[in-house]
Amino acid sequence: MAKIYDYIDERLSITELKKFAEKKTVPHHKYSYWYYWGGISLLCFLIQVVTGVLLIIYYKPGPDAYNSVRAITYDIDFGWLVRSAHSWSATLFLVSVFIHMFSVYFMKAYRKPREFGWWTGMALLILGLLFGFSGYLLPMDQLSFVATKVGLAIPENIPVVGHTIANLMRGGLEVSEVTVQRFFAWHAVVLPLLYLPLLMFHLFLVQKHGNAIPPSEEDVPVAKRQTIPFFPNFLMKDLAMWLVTLNVVALLASIFPPDLGKIADPLGPAPAGIHPEWYFMSSFETLKLIGRAVPGALGEAVGISIFTLGLVLWCLIPFYDTSTTSGKRSRNATYFGLLCLAVLLFTTVLGYAVG
Repeated sequence: MAKIYDYIDERLSITELKKFAEKKTVPHHKYSYWYYWGGISLLCFLIQVVTGVLLIIYYKPGPDAYNSVRAITYDIDFGWLVRSAHSWSATLFLVSVFIHMFSVYFMKAYRKPREFGWWTGMALLILGLLFGFSGYLLPMDQLSFVATKVGLAIPENIPVVGHTIANLMRGGLEVSEVTVQRFFAWHAVVLPLLYLPLLMFHLFLVQKHGNAIPPSEEDVPVAKRQTIPFFPNFLMKDLAMWLVTLNVVALLASIFPPDLGKIADPLGPAPAGIHPEWYFMSSFETLKLIGRAVPGALGEAVGISIFTLGLVLWCLIPFYDTSTTSGKRSRNATYFGLLCLAVLLFTTVLGYAVG
């Protein structure tokens, strides 16, 4: 074993990596548990990759999309479990990414020199939402068909380019088998090719700059700040959280597998109680509220403009809150974050409450 290790070490410099891991430390304080959500997000993404590859073996985009998903769910051994694990890990992935984003925001971890970590994280979140939207149509049942039809109608209200964007995504004027093929290409090829290198760069930045401390710890002298070694202490705790997450995914996938409705029928009625997935519920409900105040296409254009402005301001917060100490801009940034969180939670709950 020693000879094998020396052989590998001479070529891959494992000893150097081990020394780096042993020197790396992680801040230890009463808010340290927020650091685990980035790792939980990564695990959920890895589960989606593994289960997604297994589903691709049997999935047939196009005219046979529904029948192939039906075969996966009812005919192929453990196909229902793989599909369920893929669905639930996607949900937990977005839950953990949102929690991770807000924890990074309120810890002020977007400040110098971590601006690119913030921007790459936001890009990964947007790509994650696109993963969810593109994958939702793939079963091609009535629910996913109608939901995608409604979702693709929203970009049509973008001035000048709206109709062109929507038609390119649909592959025509209506959601059809061509749309399924395009969404599958986005979901299984294009988005992974964009996501994986960006994820690698994001993880590199995290390793380069380390974990940020929350504002409450900034007044503590550097010499008195507590840390723990990344290897093995923090790594073991991170892996323990991975084990907990894996068990949660397994339980949810086993007990609450996703349904498969009737095959999509363009002339059929929308399923009762149809609504967007939870990660789009806030934007959907906000557009409804704005539409009541400003009816018609103008209301949707106003809603899209407000969302775009809010997203831009959210992404550009490192240029506003540049101080390393608490001040007026830091407090304003915190209030802005609390406002966004409150609106997100309120509109999401309202959307489910009013149906």
